[in-house]
Amino acid sequence: MSFDDEWSQIKADQTRMHLNQLDGGGGSGSGSGGEETPDLKTSAGDKKAAAEAIRQILCPDTAKAGDHADAATTAARTAFGGWQTASALKTVDETWSGQVKLLLGRLAGEAGALSGAGLLFQQQDLAVRDAYQQLLGGQGRS
Repeated sequence: MSFDDEWSQIKADQTRMHLNQLDGGGGSGSGSGGEETPDLKTSAGDKKAAAEAIRQILCPDTAKAGDHADAATTAARTAFGGWQTASALKTVDETWSGQVKLLLGRLAGEAGALSGAGLLFQQQDLAVRDAYQQLLGGQGRS
């Protein structure tokens, strides 16, 4: 049996084992002992706090750490001027800067998604309320 065949068999066996196991909790449906899992709950305040933590703490700290590494790499490139190591450090610095920008973009996206999720839940709740009110013929409007 070739390595590729053996590896495919191992992956298939592992997938089968995982699919045949019950979720230890936190999944959908009934948990162990037939208990129902709780309903979906969301907290606009928690989402807002998480988004603000990303914007006010994670993004600035990530940018600061990225700048610190850039400064250290620039100093090392200067010290190794004329050596092949200097050109390699330039490549490292360019790659690092790109990765920091990518991470900052992802963090900003996550903060935006958290903010947007709160609005989506609120809009969905209002749409469900409006649908029920239409079914009731406008009864119970506040």
